[in-house]
Amino acid sequence: MDILDWIVLGTTLFFIVVYGVWKTKGSKNVDDYVLGGHDAKWWTIGLSVMATQASAITFLSTPGQAFHDGLGFVQFYLGLPLAMIFICMVFIPIYRKLKVFTAYEMLEGRFDLKTRTLTAILFLVQRGLAAGITIFAPSIILSAVLGWDLRTLNIIIGILVIAYTVSGGTKAVSVTQKQQMFIIMVGMFFAFFFILGSLPTGVSFGEALKIAGANNKLQILDFSLDTQNRYTFWSGITGGFFLALAYFGTDQSQVQRYLSGESIRESQLGLIFNGVFKIPMQFFILLVGVMVFVFYQYNPSPLNFNPAATEVVLESEHGEKYKALEAGHLVLEREKRMAQLAFSAALELKEYNTIIKAEQNIQKINQQERANREAARDLISKADDSVETNDKDYVFIHFILKNLPNGLIGLLLAVILSAAMSSTASELNALGTITALDLYKRNKKKIMDEKHYVKAAKGFTLLWGVVAISIACVANLFDNLIQLVNIIGSIFYGNVLGIFLLAFFFKYVKGDSVFIAAIVTQVIVIVGWYFDWMSYLWLNAFGCLLVISLALLMETFDGFLRKPPIKS
Repeated sequence: MDILDWIVLGTTLFFIVVYGVWKTKGSKNVDDYVLGGHDAKWWTIGLSVMATQASAITFLSTPGQAFHDGLGFVQFYLGLPLAMIFICMVFIPIYRKLKVFTAYEMLEGRFDLKTRTLTAILFLVQRGLAAGITIFAPSIILSAVLGWDLRTLNIIIGILVIAYTVSGGTKAVSVTQKQQMFIIMVGMFFAFFFILGSLPTGVSFGEALKIAGANNKLQILDFSLDTQNRYTFWSGITGGFFLALAYFGTDQSQVQRYLSGESIRESQLGLIFNGVFKIPMQFFILLVGVMVFVFYQYNPSPLNFNPAATEVVLESEHGEKYKALEAGHLVLEREKRMAQLAFSAALELKEYNTIIKAEQNIQKINQQERANREAARDLISKADDSVETNDKDYVFIHFILKNLPNGLIGLLLAVILSAAMSSTASELNALGTITALDLYKRNKKKIMDEKHYVKAAKGFTLLWGVVAISIACVANLFDNLIQLVNIIGSIFYGNVLGIFLLAFFFKYVKGDSVFIAAIVTQVIVIVGWYFDWMSYLWLNAFGCLLVISLALLMETFDGFLRKPPIKS
């Protein structure tokens, strides 16, 4: 990194933190601190909702996902617009009518205190883990690529977020997220157009898409019914719907964003904005990853994008075998460049048979390259099975550092760290609120004034910040970070969503049945995930339907037992 990159990176992060603290200092009461005084406009809500979901993991993992597997991951979001409409029609009017500070506050009035407490605890467990991962994700990748100390990065990111989140609460999160989303999208557009400008002369965007299509990177929809297949149209429209419904409808990190709206209409418009623009945004990020793939059809790429993994295997007894694979990789890259140029020439000639032959040649070489990369991963695993062999999360950051000009590197690193700060701030804000209001205040017998609970919310936000940093410092990298966050959510969200749907639509079901059904469901879902009964996306629908079914069965059975005997 050049001095210009450090200036861009440092100035961007410093501005976000200082702006957040300055703009929102001096919350006088719980309403100000937790709900930002109920004065947020729809565009602030919409951008805040998008920024909360779009963590650093989104901008690190998603391009790498597209680089390896194409655009199919966008199917994950197909259920989101439907979920936004449902939440606008059902959840928002109920929350606003009841004038709640948290999503789980409603459950006590509908069921009982223990159901409210259980649901709040389920949220704290999964969101506390996710907060640690949103800090850990950019830290481990930046530390591996730049050589920065991992724990130091975790602590720096955590402290930056804590500074303005504790100080200003929900309003600080919302106002900074608007700046962060602007920085994020500017950075991604710069990266996209830089890639297009770096392709060989004569290779237009249209031709780049044809090259990606020849390598099966543009297949968006998969209508197969295989429940083990993670990303299909059906898993997105059903499992993705339930996940989005649970996340945006019951997760306090999102609910708190739109409860801060000036009116029901402003909250609804904010969510509709997210429903309209989220899929195009995600598609664009995936398209950036596909363009990175096209870029590496003409430019050299490493055999494995994780430099730490490469270093480990080269220093092991398998080093010579790995070097042989690298030599073969170089040969394949030369053949690949020639094949791509031949394909481009065939497209210009518009000769169908020549185009098909050139396309088949490209596919054959890329198959050989994938086999080579798989063999490299096997050697890395043999050298040290604790090292992450899957390099999806390293593809985009490698491209940034090795190919972008000075200044733009700093901007893209600012994008990654801004996204990490944005999502982590929302999570810490929600975790502090739930702990202060759903657990501490509700179970505290002595009545205290507003300032006491503002201080409590700030204290618990700080505490959760420390917990998140601690989790980040002991976390391990999984198959793919964006999948890991969604897996954690899917284990808990379906159950929580089912509890809320029981509260909204099944008025005769009582708290005891829901409480027992929720505990049993959570155990079954965790067992199902552990033994891989189905793709994680289906766990959302499974957990939701299971808790509803069990609660209805128990309530029916309990009603039958309570029914007085018929007198003869």
